[in-house]
Amino acid sequence: MAEFVNVASRKQLVGDGSIDRWLIFLGTCPLVPVDEAYVRAGHAMARRYQINYYDAALLAAAERLGAPVFYTEDLNHNQIYGSVRAVNPFL
Repeated sequence: MAEFVNVASRKQLVGDGSIDRWLIFLGTCPLVPVDEAYVRAGHAMARRYQINYYDAALLAAAERLGAPVFYTEDLNHNQIYGSVRAVNPFL
């Protein structure tokens, strides 16, 4: 949710009202708490794949939730990171 707010605000993809509505919706989805295991998994993934920690942390969260696909424009399209495949939805 934090990443969504950061990107949507920084790139001015949607207005504040839309961001609020998206946050309400996203709050109904499964979430991963930021705990030691999450941070360690993100750190390990960042080292393993030589990627930014924040991208790796999001991948670690997706992996913990059992998500097979992670939608991102920041990582290599169709690359498998752990058990998660990165997909660029803008291609």
